[in-house]
Amino acid sequence: MRRRDFITTLAATAIAWPVEVRGQRPSLKVRRIAVVHPSALVGDMSETGDNPGYRALFRELRRLGYVEGQNLIVVRYSAEGRQERFAPLAREVVNTNPELIHATSNPLVLAFKTVTDAIPIVGYMADPVTFGIVASLARPGGNITGVTAHPGLDIWGKRLEMLLEAIPAASKVGFLTGAPRGPDISTHISALEEAARHS
Repeated sequence: MRRRDFITTLAATAIAWPVEVRGQRPSLKVRRIAVVHPSALVGDMSETGDNPGYRALFRELRRLGYVEGQNLIVVRYSAEGRQERFAPLAREVVNTNPELIHATSNPLVLAFKTVTDAIPIVGYMADPVTFGIVASLARPGGNITGVTAHPGLDIWGKRLEMLLEAIPAASKVGFLTGAPRGPDISTHISALEEAARHS
C-alpha cells in the first residue's frame, strides 16, 4: 500500500470512528417506492392501516431505518378491484420512475413485467415459475423477486419428503384442507400422489 493511500484510509477511519463509537447510524439516502395492490384501499397500505401485511412491511422498513416522511417516500396505488386497470396502472407507475415497486398478485406483477425490466419489482405472488414471472425460484433472473405462498407443484413432493424424514416409518399420509375440492386442490392432491409413488 502506498503511503498516501494509507494516510487517506487512516484519515477516513478516524473521521468515521467517533460516529460508530457513539452508535449513531449514518444518515440514509431518501428512497422512493411505489406500493400497488389490485384492490386494497390506499389508506390501508400503511403502518397504521387495517391490512396486517402492510403494517408488517412498514414496521420492517422502520426497523431498517427507513421511515416514511423522513427518508422514505411512498406512493400508493390501487386498481380498485378492476383487472382492466392493471396494464394502464403499471404504465402510470413506471412513468413516475420509483426506485422500487411492491406489487401484489400474479396478474399485477405480470403487468409490471411487460412495461419495465429495469425497476426492481418485489411481488407477492403464487407459483411464479408456472405463470412465467420468473425463470426459476433458485435463479429468478431479471428485475423481479419477492414472496410466494405457493411456489409450485414441486413443493408437495418436498413437503412429503420432509414428513418422511421426520417420520420414516409412516406408511399412510392424509391430506387435510379447508378449501373446497376444486381444480386447484385436485392438482395438489395429484402432485402429492405422484410424489408418494416416487418416495
